[in-house]
Amino acid sequence: MSANTDKIKHLIELREEAKRGGGEKRIESQHAKGKLTARERIEILLDEGSFEEFDMFVKHRCTNFGIDKENYYGDGVVTGYGTIDGRLVYIFAQDFTVFGGSLSETLAAKICKVMDMAMKNGAPLIGINDSGGARIQEGVNSLAGYSEIFQRNILASGVVPQISAIFGPCAGGAVYSPALTDFIIMSKGTSYMFVTGPKVVKTVTGETVTQEQLGGASVHSTKSGVAHFVVDDENEGMTLIRKLLSYIPQNNLEDAPLSVCTDAIDRLEDTLNEIIPDNPNKPYDVLDVIAAIVDNGEYLESQKFFAPNVITCFARFNGQSVGIIANQPKYLAGVLDINASRKAARFIRFCDAFNIPIVTLEDVPGFLPGTGQEYGGIILHGAKLLFAYCEATVPKVTVILRKAYGGAYCVMSPKNLRGDINYSWPTGEIAVMGPSGAIEVLYAKELKAIEDPEAKAKFVAEKEQEYRDAFANPYNAAKYGYIDDVIEPRNTRFRIIRALQSLATKKLVNPAKKHSNIPL
Repeated sequence: MSANTDKIKHLIELREEAKRGGGEKRIESQHAKGKLTARERIEILLDEGSFEEFDMFVKHRCTNFGIDKENYYGDGVVTGYGTIDGRLVYIFAQDFTVFGGSLSETLAAKICKVMDMAMKNGAPLIGINDSGGARIQEGVNSLAGYSEIFQRNILASGVVPQISAIFGPCAGGAVYSPALTDFIIMSKGTSYMFVTGPKVVKTVTGETVTQEQLGGASVHSTKSGVAHFVVDDENEGMTLIRKLLSYIPQNNLEDAPLSVCTDAIDRLEDTLNEIIPDNPNKPYDVLDVIAAIVDNGEYLESQKFFAPNVITCFARFNGQSVGIIANQPKYLAGVLDINASRKAARFIRFCDAFNIPIVTLEDVPGFLPGTGQEYGGIILHGAKLLFAYCEATVPKVTVILRKAYGGAYCVMSPKNLRGDINYSWPTGEIAVMGPSGAIEVLYAKELKAIEDPEAKAKFVAEKEQEYRDAFANPYNAAKYGYIDDVIEPRNTRFRIIRALQSLATKKLVNPAKKHSNIPL
């Protein structure tokens, strides 16, 4: 046997050793928890045979507390690049079988390398998080590693798409890297995120809380809004990442990939002519409207369980990827509140950063009143939504389905916020406020003078109808050019597609500046 053969055999053995991570026992333990290994996750996510690995033979260099006696190739993270549906992506997957996936100086350097390459080559970055946090034995070197990663997350923001999958623990400083990325996916029962764990919470505040109650997928998908997507298992998570990427461009200088459209662009949807109830206070499901007008009824909803009074989703019109923001009358009458404003603003800013046109479906009675909202800063949070729409330079198409009242109308991409094409259905009500509120203001003296309840009710009904005829309709706004056209509901799909086609060559640049000072 030649010396070269020996060396090649040695290489193959080292590769096999590296692929075993922390060893069979720890791999079995990972599987017993209902979790896949880092390599299994990458294999499922990427196109078959496309993964090219970096830094397989990296080892940690720490000697503190006897940790040098335990050393593994790869040092707790698998990094490299591959393809998803033939498109280049960079990836890192933390390996919980090696030191619990804890972050060391060398592990951080591996992650930073793929982040730098993603930026240099203009490709999405996917991080699969499954880590016990900072490697205590490395002290400040571990903390410095986190900071290096955070810095790259921030520089990459708005340049390349960043997706974080949380498929295990993610605690302490580790949570801030996913928080800086564009989308976070969590798996039910096996993933959690929190800044401080249950033990610290108990010591500091006296609260007794489980990991799931403190930072599980259900908490972050419904209460905090930290997670954008929740999946039942990791296989579903991988499918979701692939689907999400299909709506998104490689980087901020490209357009989203076009799909072949098999759905007729002039398809009429007669059900839309009847979807708005005669009673303006009755709800309907705006998702039925979305499903009726987008290609093949398909859409991908982000933050589905958080602030459900506003819908944010990706969809396609004639094969073109768009972001849809829609008020949901089925929940809180589609009113805007703190969480809905935050949710929609972040989604709009993502779409604008990555050249994805924005379609707004509007049915909003206003901002949610009350001390809870005012004390929580609804003024600032509502201003975020206003800011996001104003700042966006991508094509913006708005369709008013029913209510568009007061400050909420001003916020939801009207003509005066550089809305490109604004339509209304005949059921549109565009006014400073709803009829009942308006009558109380306009006829306060008259109402005070009428003592008979029946006479008062009749007076109110007459005046409300007068107000509705004069203001709560789309034609008054159309008269001033604030609405480009009043359209038949069943024709909405075709009109949006034609609008987007006309805006394909839109050129709009904001004034030169270092950066905006968005209300936070």
